Amino acid sequence: MVDNSEPPAKRVKVDQDAEFAPGNLDGGDQRRRNGGKEKHKSKSSRARAPGKAKDKDGKPKDRRRGTRRDTEEDDPTASKVPRLPKRQCALLIGFCGTGCNGMQIQPDVRTIEGVLFDAMVKAGAVSQDNADDPVKVNLGRAARTDAGVHAAGNLVSIKMITAIPGVPDITTHINELLPPEIRLWSFLRVQNSFSARTRKYTYTFPSYVLLPPKPGSGLYKAFRSQKTADADQADHSFWADAPSPSTKEEDLHRKRLWRISPEQLQALRDTAKKFEGSHNFHNFTVGRDFGDRSNLRYMKEIEIEDPVVLGDTEWISARWHGQSFMLHQVCRKMMAAMILSCRTGTPAQIIDEMYGPRVVFVPKMPSLGLLLEYPVFEGYNRKVEAVNEKFTPEDPDYRPPIDFEAHREEMEKFKMQYIYKNIREVEDQDGLFDAWIRYIDSYSGNDLLYLNPKGIIPPVAVLKRGEKRENPFREKKKFDVTGKLSESKIKVDLEDEEEAEEETLDKAKLADTEG
Repeated sequence: MVDNSEPPAKRVKVDQDAEFAPGNLDGGDQRRRNGGKEKHKSKSSRARAPGKAKDKDGKPKDRRRGTRRDTEEDDPTASKVPRLPKRQCALLIGFCGTGCNGMQIQPDVRTIEGVLFDAMVKAGAVSQDNADDPVKVNLGRAARTDAGVHAAGNLVSIKMITAIPGVPDITTHINELLPPEIRLWSFLRVQNSFSARTRKYTYTFPSYVLLPPKPGSGLYKAFRSQKTADADQADHSFWADAPSPSTKEEDLHRKRLWRISPEQLQALRDTAKKFEGSHNFHNFTVGRDFGDRSNLRYMKEIEIEDPVVLGDTEWISARWHGQSFMLHQVCRKMMAAMILSCRTGTPAQIIDEMYGPRVVFVPKMPSLGLLLEYPVFEGYNRKVEAVNEKFTPEDPDYRPPIDFEAHREEMEKFKMQYIYKNIREVEDQDGLFDAWIRYIDSYSGNDLLYLNPKGIIPPVAVLKRGEKRENPFREKKKFDVTGKLSESKIKVDLEDEEEAEEETLDKAKLADTEG
């Protein structure tokens, strides 16, 4: 029996001790950072001691070079900048991820954290002593995002200077140094660790992806071959009324004018409910065996919103509220399983089948539609609520709860101006969702044969470790792009380039990509 109750929240520390790779920041200084590879020693171990090994200048060998003490000792006449106190803080931010190689600082690429850290150094919230290495200020984040993925709300933890001489409003000052597609909503004093957090994601897609496969396509033939004669049905009216033959451009024009029916919308909502509760999501990520306990995740709620017409296209948003998510779980695979089962008329019970021990291939939907709404710090907020009973908000030991809803109005305007506008423009210009659907429909192998009228996984669709399959499904890199293909830095042949097969990642690497 499946336990649909929410498991108790666990207190975890968010990336406080993680190592971060350095990166060239958004047009900023080409600084070299040590990437956190150097071990940080305690003050006592760095202090001079009798008999300790020294370098040729008479300084302890194990002490880092380039620190303030080195500068002062090498040049006693150097001007001394007063040290300003640092405080553990949570930065509430939002961003349009197009043009960035994900959230976390990496070498030689533009990232959200890299741009933010550079702005904080320029603003004086991070001292020049710490500007060469984000590890020195305990830089961490609540949720990682892949390259190009957007977030209306995310949280960065950092030890920052909260009283900058001559700067009355630090938030405004930092925002003036950030590009408009990256915003700092506010910063809060916090305790040194955060409790278990849930996440809210939204995936937005054009409703036409729910249209059934085009007659004559590979998936169309594969699905109909599994129907019995008495269960055979006429083609969907959309395709029955289509001119024959028709080009992909003509099809796309008609698709954008199509509108989902109330019955189809209800079927989508019914399928989404199958994801709620506690399940083994091993088929909706990569590199996890069925028996791995980390596959057990809790989905609190999935909501399918009413369709909205923007321009010629009808759009639908699916909101996901989960305790934690695995690599690709929401971004691609759960959405794809829901969409593909609904558009082929596969019974919703196929989702239940995927929680079982058999391994199947679930393709990834385009990254374009994914948005991290914000992480939710329910456990942390309960903890500080108890602590704050002893203090008033003016007390320096008071710690405010972390609540993105306080910035709801600003976040909604930001989403419309930068995120949703970007999604619509890319779809209008490149038809990325249509390209994905046509690529899915062109596949005629066995990997997707669990899409069938019975809603049962057939043996031919089950993947076995080490097995070389005939005609396996191959993903394409262009569906990782979240900006316009003509402007993308991902150099791919838009028709032929394939992704490498999904690798089996070790547990340490998977843990580093999930939350």
